[in-house]
Amino acid sequence: MGKGSLPDTHPLCLGTVGLQEHDYVSCGLDRADVVICVGYDLVEYAPARWNPRRDKRIVHIDPSPAEVDAAYQVAVGVQGGIAESLMRIAKRASARGDSGTIRGANALREVIQKEFRAEAESDSFPLKPQRVVRALRQVLGDNDILVSDVGAHKLWIARMYPCMAPNTCIISNGFASMGIALPGAIGAKLLYPDRRVLAACGDGGFLMSVQELETAARAGTNFVSLIFEDSAYGVIKWKQLKRYERPAFVDFRNPNFAALAESYGCRGYRVTAAQELQPMLEEAFQQRVPAVVTCPVDYGENLRLTEKLGAWVCP
Repeated sequence: MGKGSLPDTHPLCLGTVGLQEHDYVSCGLDRADVVICVGYDLVEYAPARWNPRRDKRIVHIDPSPAEVDAAYQVAVGVQGGIAESLMRIAKRASARGDSGTIRGANALREVIQKEFRAEAESDSFPLKPQRVVRALRQVLGDNDILVSDVGAHKLWIARMYPCMAPNTCIISNGFASMGIALPGAIGAKLLYPDRRVLAACGDGGFLMSVQELETAARAGTNFVSLIFEDSAYGVIKWKQLKRYERPAFVDFRNPNFAALAESYGCRGYRVTAAQELQPMLEEAFQQRVPAVVTCPVDYGENLRLTEKLGAWVCP
C-alpha cells in the first residue's frame, strides 16, 4: 500500500513484498539484520513470514504503538507523525560508505527486473497479466492514478506495476473488499480532474459495483475501467487449485461488458488481440464520458508463478 514512497527507478528499490510465496523480494529481507518498518501494519504481511527465526532487530516508526508478537519484538520504537519522525531521524543520521549501493542489492534488483520483463511482450491471447500491467504503465503518466480492485489482478499490479510517486496506485488490502475500484475511481477523478484515472477490476469485482457507471456518467468523471476478464473468481480459484488441485463453484458467465457500458451512456471496448490493448486504452482516455475496456486474461500464469516461487532459492 506504500507503493511509490520510494520511486521504482531508485537503485535501492526492490519492489513490493507481501505475496504468500517466497518471492524474489523476500531474499532482501532474508539477508537483512535490521528492518525499519515505517507505517507497517502486521495484517498486511505477518512478521512470522519475514522474521521466522526472530533474529532481526526491528525499528518501528508509526503514529501508533507497535502491536508486538513473537516475531515482532521492537528494538527501537518511534511513535509520532511519520513525516516529522523521518525528518528528525534524517537530521541526526549520517551515511556510511556509498549510500547508493547495498551489498547484493544491485544483483537482486536485476533478478527482480528480469522476472518482471518476462512475458511482458508476449503476444498470446488471452493476454498474460504481465502484458496487461506493462500496457497500464505505458498509458499512465507518473502522477496519474490507478485504483485497483480486489482479485487476482491486484496481486500482479501490487507486484509488478512500477510507481514513481506516492498515492498513484491505490490498493485495498486488509479486509480487501471487492468492488472498490469503480467508486474509488469516481472519487479520484473528482479530486484530480486533470489526471488520468484508471480503475483496474476483475470481472467479479466489476459486477459488484457496475451500477456506479450511472453515477460516473452523471458526475462527468471520464475515467477508464479496465476489466481483467477470466469468468471466474480468480484468487479463490488459484488457492483451490494450489491446495485441492481442482476448482469448485468459482466460474460464472459474464454479460457483454461493452454493451452494458453503452447502456449507461459510457463507451465500451473489447480487446481481441494483445496488440490492441495499449492503443485501445489511449483511445478510451480521449473520451468525454467514462469508458470500459474488457481484456480477456490468461490466469494460468498464477499457478506458474506459484510453482516458480516455491522452487526459488535465494542467491
